[in-house]
Amino acid sequence: YSSAASDVYKRQIIDNIMERSIIHIILHFLIPFIVAKTAWRELWLRPFIVMALTIVVDFDHLLAEPVFDPDRCSLGFHPLHSWPAIGIYLVSLFSSRLRIIAIGLLIHMALDGTDCFWTD
Repeated sequence: YSSAASDVYKRQIIDNIMERSIIHIILHFLIPFIVAKTAWRELWLRPFIVMALTIVVDFDHLLAEPVFDPDRCSLGFHPLHSWPAIGIYLVSLFSSRLRIIAIGLLIHMALDGTDCFWTD
């Protein structure tokens, strides 16, 4: 590879990572919106806000080094993305008080799980 070709290839990789990240973040809001509008119809706003706010679960990324790694699978790596935590989110579905939060967290985990297909 020439230096120019190598630079183009690196730029394409960076662009791909950026596109994936932007789409990923959009989905963290779009999917809860669709679920809220479908399940709660006219009363969709509160469930949507609650589910969208479950993105705070990503604060556990601050414990990692580096904080952002596009080649890292979050599931099983970060404490609030661990399999025991996901088990708690599943059990929380049975609580009417926690159900909307649990749905938001499980949507979040499912979306983060799609990133695992992109990692090495």
